[in-house]
Amino acid sequence: MIHIGLTGWGDHHALYPPQMKPKDKLQEYSSHFPVVEVDSSFYAIQPEKNARKWVMETPDNFRFIVKAYQGMTGHQRGEENQFSSKTEMFQAFIDSLKPYLQANKLAMVLFQFPPWFTCKKENVDYLRYCKKQMGDIPVSLEFRNQTWFDERFRDQTLEFMTAEGWIHSIVDEPQAGDGSVPIVPVATDEKVTLIRMHGRNLYGWNKPKDANWREVRYLYNYNEQELLEWKERILQLSKQTKDIVVLFNNNSGGDAAANAKTFQQMLGIEFEGLAPRQMDLF
Repeated sequence: MIHIGLTGWGDHHALYPPQMKPKDKLQEYSSHFPVVEVDSSFYAIQPEKNARKWVMETPDNFRFIVKAYQGMTGHQRGEENQFSSKTEMFQAFIDSLKPYLQANKLAMVLFQFPPWFTCKKENVDYLRYCKKQMGDIPVSLEFRNQTWFDERFRDQTLEFMTAEGWIHSIVDEPQAGDGSVPIVPVATDEKVTLIRMHGRNLYGWNKPKDANWREVRYLYNYNEQELLEWKERILQLSKQTKDIVVLFNNNSGGDAAANAKTFQQMLGIEFEGLAPRQMDLF
Protein backbone atom coordinates (compact mmCIF):
# COMPACT_ATOMS: atom_id res chain seq x y z
CA MET A 1 0.00 0.00 0.00
CA ILE A 2 1.23 3.50 -0.87
CA HIS A 3 -0.17 6.34 1.24
CA ILE A 4 0.37 9.97 0.22
CA GLY A 5 -0.09 13.04 2.41
CA LEU A 6 1.30 16.38 3.50
CA THR A 7 3.14 17.82 6.49
CA GLY A 8 0.51 19.64 8.51
CA TRP A 9 -2.96 20.56 7.31
CA GLY A 10 -3.30 24.26 8.00
CA ASP A 11 -1.33 25.94 5.21
CA HIS A 12 -2.43 24.03 2.11
CA HIS A 13 -4.88 26.67 0.92
CA ALA A 14 -5.65 25.04 -2.42
CA LEU A 15 -7.41 22.22 -0.59
CA TYR A 16 -9.99 24.37 1.17
CA PRO A 17 -13.04 26.41 0.24
CA PRO A 18 -12.56 30.17 0.69
CA GLN A 19 -13.01 31.46 4.24
CA MET A 20 -12.89 27.97 5.78
CA LYS A 21 -12.17 28.27 9.50
CA PRO A 22 -8.92 26.67 10.76
CA LYS A 23 -10.86 24.35 13.08
CA ASP A 24 -12.58 22.77 10.06
CA LYS A 25 -9.50 22.20 7.92
CA LEU A 26 -8.40 18.80 9.19
CA GLN A 27 -11.76 17.23 8.40
CA GLU A 28 -11.61 18.68 4.89
CA TYR A 29 -7.96 17.62 4.52
CA SER A 30 -8.97 14.05 5.33
CA SER A 31 -11.27 14.08 2.31
CA HIS A 32 -8.16 14.39 0.11
CA PHE A 33 -5.46 12.33 1.83
CA PRO A 34 -5.35 9.35 4.24
CA VAL A 35 -2.33 10.46 6.29
CA VAL A 36 -0.82 13.65 7.71
CA GLU A 37 2.22 14.70 9.70
CA VAL A 38 1.57 16.50 12.98
CA ASP A 39 4.39 19.03 13.25
CA SER A 40 3.00 21.12 16.14
CA SER A 41 4.26 18.36 18.44
CA PHE A 42 7.83 19.31 17.50
CA TYR A 43 7.47 22.79 19.01
CA ALA A 44 5.55 21.75 22.13
CA ILE A 45 4.22 18.52 23.59
CA GLN A 46 0.55 18.77 22.72
CA PRO A 47 -2.21 18.34 25.30
CA GLU A 48 -4.19 15.12 24.92
CA LYS A 49 -7.34 17.10 24.15
CA ASN A 50 -5.82 18.21 20.83
CA ALA A 51 -5.13 14.66 19.73
CA ARG A 52 -8.60 13.55 20.87
CA LYS A 53 -10.15 16.28 18.74
CA TRP A 54 -8.06 15.38 15.68
CA VAL A 55 -8.81 11.69 16.06
CA MET A 56 -12.54 12.39 16.24
CA GLU A 57 -12.47 14.58 13.14
CA THR A 58 -10.92 11.99 10.82
CA PRO A 59 -12.14 8.74 9.23
CA ASP A 60 -11.47 5.36 10.81
CA ASN A 61 -8.60 4.47 8.47
CA PHE A 62 -6.88 7.88 8.69
CA ARG A 63 -3.37 7.85 10.16
CA PHE A 64 -1.13 10.41 11.88
CA ILE A 65 2.65 10.67 11.84
CA VAL A 66 3.58 12.64 14.95
CA LYS A 67 6.86 14.50 14.94
CA ALA A 68 8.98 14.01 18.07
CA TYR A 69 9.32 16.99 20.40
CA GLN A 70 12.42 19.11 19.78
CA GLY A 71 13.75 18.53 23.30
CA MET A 72 13.92 14.82 22.46
CA THR A 73 15.96 15.40 19.31
CA GLY A 74 18.27 18.16 20.59
CA HIS A 75 17.17 20.94 18.25
CA GLN A 76 17.04 23.43 21.12
CA ARG A 77 19.53 22.26 23.66
CA GLY A 78 18.41 23.17 27.17
CA GLU A 79 14.74 23.04 26.11
CA GLU A 80 14.27 19.96 28.29
CA ASN A 81 14.94 22.04 31.42
CA GLN A 82 11.20 22.39 31.97
CA PHE A 83 11.32 18.67 32.81
CA SER A 84 13.15 17.15 35.76
CA SER A 85 14.76 14.56 33.46
CA LYS A 86 14.88 13.22 29.93
CA THR A 87 12.81 10.29 31.11
CA GLU A 88 10.05 12.62 32.33
CA MET A 89 10.10 14.48 29.01
CA PHE A 90 9.77 11.27 27.00
CA GLN A 91 6.94 10.08 29.24
CA ALA A 92 5.06 13.36 28.78
CA PHE A 93 5.36 12.98 25.03
CA ILE A 94 4.23 9.34 25.13
CA ASP A 95 1.23 10.32 27.26
CA SER A 96 0.24 12.85 24.57
CA LEU A 97 0.01 9.98 22.07
CA LYS A 98 -2.68 8.07 23.96
CA PRO A 99 -5.65 9.23 21.83
CA TYR A 100 -3.90 8.17 18.60
CA LEU A 101 -2.98 4.81 20.06
CA GLN A 102 -6.43 4.15 21.50
CA ALA A 103 -8.02 4.92 18.12
CA ASN A 104 -5.39 2.90 16.21
CA LYS A 105 -4.53 6.03 14.22
CA LEU A 106 -0.81 6.42 14.99
CA ALA A 107 1.29 5.43 11.98
CA MET A 108 4.58 6.29 13.69
CA VAL A 109 6.53 8.92 15.59
CA LEU A 110 9.14 10.72 13.48
CA PHE A 111 12.50 11.50 15.07
CA GLN A 112 14.19 14.09 12.84
CA PHE A 113 17.63 14.95 14.16
CA PRO A 114 19.42 18.27 13.51
CA PRO A 115 22.38 18.93 11.19
CA TRP A 116 24.83 18.85 14.12
CA PHE A 117 23.77 15.31 15.10
CA THR A 118 26.75 13.53 13.56
CA CYS A 119 27.62 9.86 13.23
CA LYS A 120 29.56 9.16 16.43
CA LYS A 121 29.28 6.69 19.30
CA GLU A 122 27.67 9.17 21.69
CA ASN A 123 24.83 9.76 19.24
CA VAL A 124 24.44 6.08 18.38
CA ASP A 125 24.02 5.45 22.11
CA TYR A 126 21.42 8.21 22.29
CA LEU A 127 19.45 6.60 19.46
CA ARG A 128 19.40 3.38 21.47
CA TYR A 129 18.13 5.37 24.46
CA CYS A 130 15.34 6.94 22.37
CA LYS A 131 14.24 3.58 21.02
CA LYS A 132 14.17 2.08 24.51
CA GLN A 133 12.13 4.99 25.85
CA MET A 134 9.54 4.68 23.07
CA GLY A 135 9.01 0.97 23.72
CA ASP A 136 6.69 -0.67 21.18
CA ILE A 137 5.57 2.59 19.57
CA PRO A 138 6.64 2.63 15.88
CA VAL A 139 9.41 5.17 15.33
CA SER A 140 11.03 6.50 12.18
CA LEU A 141 14.46 8.09 11.94
CA GLU A 142 15.55 10.97 9.74
CA PHE A 143 19.04 12.42 9.66
CA ARG A 144 20.15 15.88 8.59
CA ASN A 145 23.89 15.21 8.69
CA GLN A 146 25.51 13.36 5.81
CA THR A 147 28.11 11.56 7.95
CA TRP A 148 25.52 8.84 8.66
CA PHE A 149 25.56 7.96 4.97
CA ASP A 150 29.22 8.59 4.33
CA GLU A 151 30.82 5.68 2.46
CA ARG A 152 32.50 4.56 5.72
CA PHE A 153 29.27 4.34 7.72
CA ARG A 154 26.38 3.92 5.26
CA ASP A 155 25.99 0.17 5.55
CA GLN A 156 26.50 0.22 9.32
CA THR A 157 23.87 2.96 9.70
CA LEU A 158 21.29 0.95 7.76
CA GLU A 159 22.17 -2.27 9.60
CA PHE A 160 21.86 -0.45 12.93
CA MET A 161 18.44 0.96 12.01
CA THR A 162 17.24 -2.48 10.95
CA ALA A 163 18.55 -4.21 14.06
CA GLU A 164 17.18 -1.58 16.45
CA GLY A 165 13.76 -1.40 14.80
CA TRP A 166 13.91 2.11 13.31
CA ILE A 167 11.75 2.87 10.27
CA HIS A 168 13.87 4.66 7.65
CA SER A 169 12.67 8.16 6.79
CA ILE A 170 14.07 8.52 3.27
CA VAL A 171 14.39 12.12 2.16
CA ASP A 172 14.48 14.15 -1.01
CA GLU A 173 16.25 17.41 -0.18
CA PRO A 174 18.89 19.79 -1.55
CA GLN A 175 22.43 18.44 -1.53
CA ALA A 176 23.79 21.22 0.64
CA GLY A 177 26.92 19.84 2.24
CA ASP A 178 27.14 18.51 5.79
CA GLY A 179 23.63 19.67 6.72
CA SER A 180 21.84 17.41 4.25
CA VAL A 181 21.69 13.74 3.35
CA PRO A 182 21.49 12.02 -0.03
CA ILE A 183 18.57 9.93 -1.25
CA VAL A 184 19.11 6.47 0.24
CA PRO A 185 16.24 4.33 -1.07
CA VAL A 186 16.63 1.42 1.33
CA ALA A 187 13.93 0.09 3.66
CA THR A 188 14.93 -0.89 7.19
CA ASP A 189 11.50 -2.18 8.23
CA GLU A 190 9.58 -4.76 6.24
CA LYS A 191 6.25 -3.33 7.41
CA VAL A 192 6.54 0.36 6.53
CA THR A 193 8.89 2.99 5.10
CA LEU A 194 8.55 6.78 5.24
CA ILE A 195 9.52 9.19 2.44
CA ARG A 196 9.59 12.95 3.03
CA MET A 197 9.78 15.30 0.05
CA HIS A 198 11.43 18.54 1.17
CA GLY A 199 12.07 20.04 -2.26
CA ARG A 200 15.42 20.94 -3.78
CA ASN A 201 15.79 24.63 -3.02
CA LEU A 202 19.54 24.76 -2.41
CA TYR A 203 19.58 28.53 -1.82
CA GLY A 204 16.74 28.35 0.70
CA TRP A 205 18.21 25.34 2.50
CA ASN A 206 21.47 27.14 3.23
CA LYS A 207 19.93 30.55 3.84
CA PRO A 208 20.75 32.10 7.23
CA LYS A 209 17.88 31.96 9.71
CA ASP A 210 16.61 35.49 9.16
CA ALA A 211 13.00 36.62 9.43
CA ASN A 212 11.75 34.88 6.30
CA TRP A 213 13.98 31.79 6.42
CA ARG A 214 11.14 29.34 6.97
CA GLU A 215 9.13 30.97 4.20
CA VAL A 216 11.74 30.18 1.55
CA ARG A 217 13.41 26.98 2.72
CA TYR A 218 10.76 24.68 1.27
CA LEU A 219 10.01 26.83 -1.77
CA TYR A 220 10.07 24.26 -4.54
CA ASN A 221 7.75 22.78 -7.15
CA TYR A 222 8.64 19.24 -8.27
CA ASN A 223 8.58 18.77 -12.03
CA GLU A 224 7.18 15.75 -13.82
CA GLN A 225 10.55 14.10 -14.40
CA GLU A 226 11.51 14.35 -10.74
CA LEU A 227 8.23 12.77 -9.68
CA LEU A 228 8.62 10.01 -12.27
CA GLU A 229 12.04 9.21 -10.82
CA TRP A 230 10.40 8.82 -7.43
CA LYS A 231 7.71 6.62 -8.89
CA GLU A 232 10.41 4.20 -10.02
CA ARG A 233 12.14 4.33 -6.63
CA ILE A 234 8.90 3.58 -4.85
CA LEU A 235 8.11 0.67 -7.11
CA GLN A 236 11.51 -0.79 -6.20
CA LEU A 237 11.02 -0.01 -2.50
CA SER A 238 7.67 -1.80 -2.54
CA LYS A 239 9.65 -5.03 -2.96
CA GLN A 240 11.37 -4.37 0.39
CA THR A 241 8.51 -3.09 2.53
CA LYS A 242 4.76 -3.66 2.77
CA ASP A 243 3.56 -0.05 3.18
CA ILE A 244 5.10 3.21 1.98
CA VAL A 245 4.08 6.64 3.26
CA VAL A 246 5.03 9.66 1.15
CA LEU A 247 4.76 13.13 2.71
CA PHE A 248 5.24 16.32 0.71
CA ASN A 249 6.82 19.13 2.74
CA ASN A 250 7.55 21.60 -0.07
CA ASN A 251 4.87 24.11 0.84
CA SER A 252 6.64 27.47 1.09
CA GLY A 253 5.02 28.34 -2.22
CA GLY A 254 1.92 26.20 -1.77
CA ASP A 255 3.17 23.45 -4.09
CA ALA A 256 2.93 20.42 -1.78
CA ALA A 257 -0.76 19.64 -2.29
CA ALA A 258 -0.62 19.87 -6.07
CA ASN A 259 2.58 17.81 -6.23
CA ALA A 260 0.99 15.16 -4.01
CA LYS A 261 -2.12 15.02 -6.21
CA THR A 262 0.00 14.72 -9.35
CA PHE A 263 2.07 11.96 -7.77
CA GLN A 264 -1.07 10.11 -6.74
CA GLN A 265 -2.27 10.22 -10.36
CA MET A 266 1.11 9.00 -11.63
CA LEU A 267 0.87 5.98 -9.34
CA GLY A 268 -2.76 5.34 -10.29
CA ILE A 269 -3.90 5.34 -6.65
CA GLU A 270 -7.47 5.82 -5.47
CA PHE A 271 -7.71 6.28 -1.70
CA GLU A 272 -10.63 4.57 0.00
CA GLY A 273 -12.44 5.61 3.15
CA LEU A 274 -11.77 9.33 2.87
CA ALA A 275 -14.04 11.89 4.53
CA PRO A 276 -16.82 13.47 2.42
CA ARG A 277 -15.48 16.43 0.48
CA GLN A 278 -17.08 19.85 0.79
CA MET A 279 -15.75 21.15 -2.50
CA ASP A 280 -13.95 19.28 -5.27
CA LEU A 281 -11.15 21.66 -6.27
CA PHE A 282 -9.08 19.07 -8.13
